Amino acid sequence: MRKVIVLFSLCFFFQNALFTVFAQSSTLKPGFDKEEFLELLKVSSRQSDSLYNPDLPAPKNFKMVYRSPEMGMDNRWDLWMADNKMACISIRGTTLKQTSWLDNFYAAMVPAKGTLNISKDFVFNYHLSDDSRAAVHTGWLIATAFLSRDILPKIDSLYKTGHKEFYIMGHSQGGAIAYLLTALLLKMQKNGQLSETIKFKTYCSAAPKPGNLYFAYDYENMVKNGWALTVTNAADWVPQAPFSIQTVNDFVKVSPFTNAIATINKEPFFKRIALKHVYNSLNNPTEKANRKFQKYLGTKLEGYVKKVLPDFESPNYVNSNNYVRTGQQIVLYPNKEYFELFPQDETKVWGNHMFECYLFLTNAY
Repeated sequence: MRKVIVLFSLCFFFQNALFTVFAQSSTLKPGFDKEEFLELLKVSSRQSDSLYNPDLPAPKNFKMVYRSPEMGMDNRWDLWMADNKMACISIRGTTLKQTSWLDNFYAAMVPAKGTLNISKDFVFNYHLSDDSRAAVHTGWLIATAFLSRDILPKIDSLYKTGHKEFYIMGHSQGGAIAYLLTALLLKMQKNGQLSETIKFKTYCSAAPKPGNLYFAYDYENMVKNGWALTVTNAADWVPQAPFSIQTVNDFVKVSPFTNAIATINKEPFFKRIALKHVYNSLNNPTEKANRKFQKYLGTKLEGYVKKVLPDFESPNYVNSNNYVRTGQQIVLYPNKEYFELFPQDETKVWGNHMFECYLFLTNAY
């Protein structure tokens, strides 16, 4: 009998110990967590976007409790909950619809703080960065506007019932939007519009570049110490997009490029002529390319956007196309086994972007 009591006591002790460990592990922690990301990647794979594969493994701990209607430029998000009261905001990636691709290609930049007049009854006042030089992708900002209008009431409702920890997860286009949504929420906390007791942890998976260098600087400062991770397959081309062009105007003011012409003009005549020729031959092509990108990916595409959003008003574009990688980088580097499992075929442009690739590389990380 005594042995039974001792055994029962030990079982009770270990059960409580395991419960304590689980309770502790349920609290969000900074930094890349392989198992955490795998679970969220499985959550993201359930979005039924263009990368959807029903045969992929389902998440173990999370269950979907809400799916939003489609909105904006074919955008959508899901709310998933785990038994430990952890919530996940899962943002859908690109779909097969033309409108969803228009969202990607509308890549002229706008200031990271300002106003979008989307419709007669929808004015989006946004604040993603304190840096006046920061700029972001217009199409994904529109998506963020629509999604945040639906997400914020859900966060508020959950907060009132004691939920204070949220993952933000997105793959591909969903990852690009996750950057902007995270910045929006963190600035709202800073400005007293959202409780600072809420904790967010973001995973941007296979995400393209969301904005310019100054947005990246501010974003990375807000999420420093591991609160926002960018997970990239080194063989995937999507995180290398959109096209990036750096001109002299993209440098900080205190640089040798700011007053380059004034400095050259101080040189003797013949040397001045030679230096101006070299400077113009290097600077003019990037300036010309920058103007073309803004024209075709901004003002030209704006006309198509207005077919989807008829009352959308032209924003003031930023004279920059200097897109950069953003966030703390977790690089999944393909090995020999990866290339054997996923043969490189130039006709299959999405071959390295699929959930299957990211699941494989994360398991091997």
